Amino acid sequence: MDFALTPDHVTLLDALEGMVKPFATAPIGEVPFALGNEELEAALVESGFLQIAGEPEFGLIGAMLMAERVARLPFAVEAANSAFLGPLLGDGAARPVCVAEADRLWQSIRYLSDGATLLVLGRDNSVTMLTPAPGSVRPEPEALFAYPMGLLAAEEAERGQPATGLDGREVRMRANLALAAEATGLLRAALASTIEHVSQRHQFGRPLATFQALRHRLAENHVRTDSLYWMTLRAAGLADPGQAALAALHAQECARVAVYDFHQMLGAMGMTLEHPLHFWTYRLKALIGENGGRGRQARMAAELLWPQA
Repeated sequence: MDFALTPDHVTLLDALEGMVKPFATAPIGEVPFALGNEELEAALVESGFLQIAGEPEFGLIGAMLMAERVARLPFAVEAANSAFLGPLLGDGAARPVCVAEADRLWQSIRYLSDGATLLVLGRDNSVTMLTPAPGSVRPEPEALFAYPMGLLAAEEAERGQPATGLDGREVRMRANLALAAEATGLLRAALASTIEHVSQRHQFGRPLATFQALRHRLAENHVRTDSLYWMTLRAAGLADPGQAALAALHAQECARVAVYDFHQMLGAMGMTLEHPLHFWTYRLKALIGENGGRGRQARMAAELLWPQA
């Protein structure tokens, strides 16, 4: 497979880079744990970046590149699901677009709020669509995932209607691509933040980054992050459900290891508001359990890639 980006994709990244640059600095101190940015969100909508998957010259690869870059920012903005799933839902679908498993609706859901579009995925590739009524979502501002989280009322979950116009396999594939793309950006940002810290922090008269034990673990996480990028790019280019499930699984496995390493290298300081690391690592923790979690994702990838087994 040729991984070279097309001129259209290069132009897309250049335009996106110029737009997100003012939002790249991570605030620290007395700021919300789930830090959002209405200005950034409005800019993404107005510029059309959230609709690029529906444009033939950009497609799913364009959505992957956009979602990965936005995820590197310290602000939590629902871009990945809208970019990948929005074209399937049509112009009338409300944002944010949220995804949940049918047997896990009792859990908190990222970005869920009154009036959002919630896609509920069944194990049998069924899709139920629901727009929560006013008062049916309980916001969870203290949720320790650095995302705005919402809890759906039990009786509201029963109001969902089958989305007969949607292909369940296609929806799940795009949801997995969205997860993998967002995790890639989060891992890249967390890795860069950790490298900056260990390069500046001195112990025993020299920077922490000069110690071999840390260098080895940083190198391993660099390999994990880069491999996830290429796996997600390949899955988006092939638009293959099995490859998308494998990329999502790899994203969750990488996050499980990397989050532990990064916080240990920062002496746990990334678990306080003294450092912005939590903006990325705590979001990764949320993604580890999404779309069924690692166990279900592994089984799904195996069934799709090796059905004869």
